Amino acid sequence: MTLKFRVNQTGNTFHAKGTVNDTYSKTDLSTSRKTTLSVGATYRGVAAAIVLNPDKISGIYKDFELNFNYYSSRISLDFSYQRSESLSGDIRRGDKVGRMETGELKMNMVNFAGYYTFNHRHFSYPAAFNQSFIQRRSAGSWLAGISYQGGSIKTCDALKERNPDAPDVRIYLGHVGIGGGYGYNWLIGKKWLLHFSMLPTVVVYNRNNLTINGERKKAKHVRVNMIFNERAAIVHNFSSRYFAGASLVMNNSIFDDNAVVINQNKWRARAFFGIRL
Repeated sequence: MTLKFRVNQTGNTFHAKGTVNDTYSKTDLSTSRKTTLSVGATYRGVAAAIVLNPDKISGIYKDFELNFNYYSSRISLDFSYQRSESLSGDIRRGDKVGRMETGELKMNMVNFAGYYTFNHRHFSYPAAFNQSFIQRRSAGSWLAGISYQGGSIKTCDALKERNPDAPDVRIYLGHVGIGGGYGYNWLIGKKWLLHFSMLPTVVVYNRNNLTINGERKKAKHVRVNMIFNERAAIVHNFSSRYFAGASLVMNNSIFDDNAVVINQNKWRARAFFGIRL
């Protein structure tokens, strides 16, 4: 079992474009960045934590986010659910550009990625991301995996109250990807571990669509597009008991469709100090 103290920051950005009612529309949005402090425990790849968000306590941050991570020798899973009203950005329709402020859009979003590690006897994801294992020698592994991104973004009543002429916009994401990649744990001396991995997945099915004022534009169900899952970490083992480090996990979707283009970029950065009990 490990006990860890962590500082976390997450963010999410969205880009959508398409032609609806013969009018070209483009949307660029981002959520407020969330910074939290946490104390957590990990046992056999499953972690639980108590999280403190100073902005939440003061009432500045009103979003909700749930994360579940599981790292074992063979299987790794990342799941996140985010409900947000902090989205802000620009929506362009033709030659007109409208500004979306916090509280005028509502988002519900799910991200999931699952990995299988082929060289699980020598390469360890837990060594890099929850430190329940210690990597003794540099090693890499081919990966196989599946990705899913799904959810919606839509305008709220607050936008109509501020601007009665503002368009009613709804963006829907729902796509599944299957693919493979590679990860490597590089040991520098006996105390430093550097991790890099990427899992590109090809979208085999999607239900993306963009609706403006009740007029819907759908993406093609089957088209070659990509979801990328990238990870990086650095860990320093002071001894067999004490360690510290930082990690970055990102999920990026890249869709290029003649009808609808919807891209999401979600990331989580983390710095930590821990003790093995």
